[in-house]
Amino acid sequence: MIAHVVPPDTLMQSYRDFLGALASAGFRGEISTAYADRTVLSTDNSIYQRLPQAIVFPLDAEDVQRLARLAAEPAYRRIVLTPRGGGTGTNGQSLTDGIVVDVSRHMTRILAIDPQARRVRVQAGVVKDQLNAALAPYGLFFAPELSTSNRATLGGMINTDASGQGSCTYGKTRDHVLMLDCVLLGGDRFESRPLERAALGDLLRRPGRVGDAYRAAVRIVESQAALIDERFPKLNRCLTGYDLAHLKEPDGRFNLNSVLCGAEGSLGFVVEAELNVLPIPKYSVLVNVRYAGFMDALRDARALMSHQPLSIETVDSKVLLLAMKDIVWTSVADYFPRTEGEPETLGINLVEFSGDDVDEVNTRVSAFTAHLQSDASVRRLGHTLATGAEVVEKVYTMRKRAVGLLGNVQGEARPQPFVEDTAVPPEVLPEYIAEFRSLLDGLGLSYGMFGHVDAGVLHVRPLLDLKDPEQVKLIRTVSDGVAGLTKKYGGLLWGEHGKGVRSEYAPEFFGELYPALQQLKAAFDPNNQLNPGKIATPATIREAKLLRIDGVPLRGEADRQIDERVWRSYGAAMHCNGNGACYNFDPDDAMCPSWKGTRERRHSPKGRASLMREWLRLQDLVGTDVLAEPRASVLAFARTLPQRWRNSRSGTAKNDFSHEVYEAMAGCLACKSCAGQCPVKVSVPDFRARFLALYHARYLRPLKDYLIGSLEYTIPYLARAPRLYNGIMSSSWMRTMLDRCAGMVDSPLLTRFDVAPLLRRLQVRVASAELLAALTAEERERSVVLVQDAFTRWFETPVWAAFVELAARTGYRVYIAPFRPNGKPLHGQGFLPAFERAAASNAALLKALSASGIPLVGLDPAMTLVYRQEYLKVTGAQDCPLVLLPQEWLLRVLPQSDPTAGANFRLLAHCTERTNVPASVGQWQQVFARAGLRLDVQASGCCGMSGTYGHESRNVRTSKTIFEQSWGPILDGGTEISQGELLATGYSCRSQAARFRGRRLRHPVEVLLENIDHH
Repeated sequence: MIAHVVPPDTLMQSYRDFLGALASAGFRGEISTAYADRTVLSTDNSIYQRLPQAIVFPLDAEDVQRLARLAAEPAYRRIVLTPRGGGTGTNGQSLTDGIVVDVSRHMTRILAIDPQARRVRVQAGVVKDQLNAALAPYGLFFAPELSTSNRATLGGMINTDASGQGSCTYGKTRDHVLMLDCVLLGGDRFESRPLERAALGDLLRRPGRVGDAYRAAVRIVESQAALIDERFPKLNRCLTGYDLAHLKEPDGRFNLNSVLCGAEGSLGFVVEAELNVLPIPKYSVLVNVRYAGFMDALRDARALMSHQPLSIETVDSKVLLLAMKDIVWTSVADYFPRTEGEPETLGINLVEFSGDDVDEVNTRVSAFTAHLQSDASVRRLGHTLATGAEVVEKVYTMRKRAVGLLGNVQGEARPQPFVEDTAVPPEVLPEYIAEFRSLLDGLGLSYGMFGHVDAGVLHVRPLLDLKDPEQVKLIRTVSDGVAGLTKKYGGLLWGEHGKGVRSEYAPEFFGELYPALQQLKAAFDPNNQLNPGKIATPATIREAKLLRIDGVPLRGEADRQIDERVWRSYGAAMHCNGNGACYNFDPDDAMCPSWKGTRERRHSPKGRASLMREWLRLQDLVGTDVLAEPRASVLAFARTLPQRWRNSRSGTAKNDFSHEVYEAMAGCLACKSCAGQCPVKVSVPDFRARFLALYHARYLRPLKDYLIGSLEYTIPYLARAPRLYNGIMSSSWMRTMLDRCAGMVDSPLLTRFDVAPLLRRLQVRVASAELLAALTAEERERSVVLVQDAFTRWFETPVWAAFVELAARTGYRVYIAPFRPNGKPLHGQGFLPAFERAAASNAALLKALSASGIPLVGLDPAMTLVYRQEYLKVTGAQDCPLVLLPQEWLLRVLPQSDPTAGANFRLLAHCTERTNVPASVGQWQQVFARAGLRLDVQASGCCGMSGTYGHESRNVRTSKTIFEQSWGPILDGGTEISQGELLATGYSCRSQAARFRGRRLRHPVEVLLENIDHH
């Protein structure tokens, strides 16, 4: 049994007093001191871990002013505040042991779009892709292109002066900032924009913090001009943080945005911004060049740059090999072919050309490809062209996932981001990287590389196991070595992702100029309260020190406190690297629905993985063996019931951290989109089920768990009286009782559909090993076994019957596998021993049936994929035979046909199906094409149901929120005739559409049945 674990009491009284005063001052957002929230926000995408005292979520700029005003009062001058956006930083920029100011929950409004002037005004929490989605109808976009664009906030981009792909053409974030609306310590709010001499003079005479900031900045520029010119390198990426070199613009105007962009929140809070946006190029071509060696790709890039493409991105072999195993490869494999006898591709360059004139772009591409074919200075394996924005984006999606994919290498040593955004002049990049690689090779380290070769930036991530103290020492060795290399080649240690914890190298880099940075910091933040230890510290405060790379706690320090056996057993949760792909903004993307529905980061795969790690650590500290098999007999259940009842009713149990973890786990839809889409393959449903099993060994289960878990066992009997069952379940008194006693708002109703006439007409029989073995080889060749699931069999019988008739119409004899509980509801509720018994029993039946060689087909994707995923982890079910999805089988048996101009349909694919079997959606399209029909794939997020999630009282509101984010607008928009009828493959999806829109969506097999002739 798990232990009652209490989080360490690290909340200081001074912070309790401050938060109380903040609430009294009228702060309208949320204030959280919950250990779960603090744990989740103690990490980002870096190697560090700092536990904050609290998190505040301002509702608006006025809330930020209240916060800043209170913090400046003498009583609270030791309170530390650190702004946070998407939390994807690789240098610990937003990590703090003070208060996190998270603007990503509420400050997410696009305030104005002026397409004529090509400018927008946004709040700091707006995500880059969110802005670009709003700009797309005007043919505009916000240019800096990040790999984290679907979760990076504009406030975060401004605070790190983010750049990314295409920066040689489009510049950095700073180059697109017209105005910053800022709040300084003390609560002063002002708009920073380029100033003519007269306006600057007015501000220099202004009293208070704003005037202090301008006076300090002007004094530094005027007194240190020569030193600034000497110290700031002439690079595309220039320098992130306190960019003194661009305070004076070429036209003579003074622009404080130069230092505010990249300041990492150490000077003030950016609450809103006015940005310039650009026209989307009307035409683009991506040339994908393959090489036998990565250094060949780097050396070639110098010559390729002479053709002045928009950008040149490079990827090494380690990333490519990981991409080939990822969901993303299905859509890009054709662009990286390998002919027989050709060496393996170990490096690629992605070279983009774009513009509005198609002929002009094509002419440039033709000249470029002619160079590739005639030039022999580097060995190239070949190239392909991706033409048009849609296919170009597909290839870039693979490149964007490089950061996360590197975290999916096998073993305990994982790529670590601590020297990964160096920048050197592009012309010396190959020589620099050769020495970089020599440094790592000399230490026996593996590594992955990718980046922006046109800008001289390459992301290099050495593989280290940070649970090993000896390997931790290499962080210092490598960092010092790389800092020396960048200095040798005239570059920067931090060229793209900000300084953060690596600010300790700033004094050496800036030399005599560093005191100027300290003066600037002191003018903005005299008490060193804003993200202290980053970039610069006020010289006036003796104890104020820059953070050191080996002076900040690492994730590995906490991780090594977890028993090695436990670590390996819970690998999926343990290896989350914080890349934040699960924070995806896109409402029409499957991952992660609970995050999108709540905007609470603990309700995300990253959040749940963080909580699981900390919970396991705390359990380990008190000596709990979380790997002990839970007892599952009726006797054990009865014997432990009194203790579980006492634990659940105990007043002291309220402070058990297990309850916070349970709240986060219970909010998961178990849709498994994370298992398919997370680059590191963090599968929350897997460790969630294990946690629930352990949690309920100590605490009582709600009645709903038993109702859901037993569903597959009871429904065949209840289905014998469908009228009675439906009448009872539809009654108001039953709904009230379900809600109050079982936490269920409703339950699906049985279909009153008599299948007996159909089965007699088609001579459908129940399959047995003996019956199938007695068939002739020819009969087996024209037979199929339908593996039943409880949902389509009894709650959606017309769909079940449609598949039976469709199979028969294609010339196949249909056999029905005897119904056995699949076990998915048991697994979802954490009844693991019962699930394992069900899996072993079902697998044994399926093995016996498959011995005949007749294919097995399951209808519902969520249920069918359990045989391929959860069963593989169960002793006795690991060799469960393959159960095909309907489209996989239909693609085998339907004949090719001449394309015809048939009807159009749109497919809403089930989350689990399209994220875990990415080829499955394309297979549906192929099947429809064989029937002379057109099937378009409708981009969509989660429907908000997933199993029984939407039926549970605690989830109803979030379930509807999730539905309305994507499915609601899709069902409400357009007409069926013009756009094509919507179809859905998931039972839960069709159920949700019926609940919230009163619409019955058909399954694809029902459409195929109407359009396939009898054999």
